[in-house]
Amino acid sequence: MNTICATCLLALATSTSAAAAAPPSGGEPETRRVVLEDDAVRIEELRVRGQVLRISVTPKAAGARPYEIVPADASRDLSQQRGLTGQRLWNLFSF
Repeated sequence: MNTICATCLLALATSTSAAAAAPPSGGEPETRRVVLEDDAVRIEELRVRGQVLRISVTPKAAGARPYEIVPADASRDLSQQRGLTGQRLWNLFSF
């Protein structure tokens, strides 16, 4: 992975927004999908009400498996967070 991809991943994993968007008249929250792509990797991000809920990374190299990055929880103090935040997770089984 080149440095551009690592920078994108770091920005996506640590970016959260405290400001929640008002839901549209239908009552559904605002959702946004962001896709960043270069020669080596495709990064997909799902945001609901401005908060990052899911980051999926699909490497384009032959034999490389896609994985997810656990985003930070905006409702918690980032200095107190421990656990899986920022870690990579691979799907072992799919049905």
